[in-house]
Order: sequence, then structure tokens, then C-alpha cells
Amino acid sequence: MRSPFDILEDYERRSLAHATPLPERQFSADIWRGVGYRVGTRRLVSDFREVAEIVPMPPVTPVPGAQPWLLGVGNLRGNLFPVIDLKQFLEGRRTVLQEGQRVLIMRQSGGDVALTIDELYGQRSFEQVQAVEPGELAQGRYAHFIDRAFRNETQDWGVFSLALLSRTPEFRQAAA
Repeated sequence: MRSPFDILEDYERRSLAHATPLPERQFSADIWRGVGYRVGTRRLVSDFREVAEIVPMPPVTPVPGAQPWLLGVGNLRGNLFPVIDLKQFLEGRRTVLQEGQRVLIMRQSGGDVALTIDELYGQRSFEQVQAVEPGELAQGRYAHFIDRAFRNETQDWGVFSLALLSRTPEFRQAAA
């Protein structure tokens, strides 16, 4: 008579004989990854290295005499940082703030900056074969920050450079 352990061992041996291995995971240098979000009608992605965090909209203290796109100063874990309405900076139209609003935290020399967005899509990955011309995504003020784009099915995603944004003189001078 076989012991329960012998029976289980036999089950394991027989099941492993029929198991198919998982496909080998392949990483490609041709894959670009970033954080996807929407500003106005544009779907944008920014490199993971440019986005430090994504957090709920903090309470904001207005700054008198500042540009209208500077919503004020926020506080995250004891660190003060400016909160910028990205759509108002780029398009001149204010972002409608909603319950559960999220902001992108961008690191720059001198401290962090929070950027409001209209919608957060999360991680996006694109293969180089999906690269397209930015076209309409890079019109107006967006042209300074979008130099390429990717097409995922029917959606075009502009690669928005937060590093270029942080070096823009107008962006750095929020005082009116």
C-alpha cells in the first residue's frame, strides 16, 4: 500500500511530465516606456525618468501676484512645491479640477513641481515600429516639448518632455 506522500509525489511527477514551460520573457531595447496622461484633447506620455511621483492633488495655497497658471504652493510630506496648471500654461485654458484629481510630480533643479493633468492613463509601452510624426499633437506651444509620437491602434501619443518644460524661461518665472 502506498503512503499519501507517495501518491502526491506520483501526482507531481505525472503533472510535470505534461506541463508546458512559460514563454521566455524577452526584453527589447526597442521598447519605449512612460507615463500616459491627457492634457486637453492631447494624449501625452512622459519618460518614467522625468516623473518622480503621481499623487492626489494636494491642498494649494495661492501665491499673490503669480502667473494665472501657477495655482499656488502645495505641501507633500513636508516639502513645499509649486502646483502648475499645465493646460493653462500650454493652452491658456484652465484645467477643471475634480474630486480625485491627480498631479504629476516632476523633479527639477531647485525642487519638485506638481503638474495638473486632465486624466491619468498610467504606464504605456511602445515599440519603435509604432513611431509616427507628431503632427497635430505638436502644434502651438506643444511644439516646443513634443518631438516625436507613437501610434497605439487608433490613438496617437505625443512624447512630452518634462525636462524641456522645466528649462523653459517662462515656466521658471511664475511671478507675474
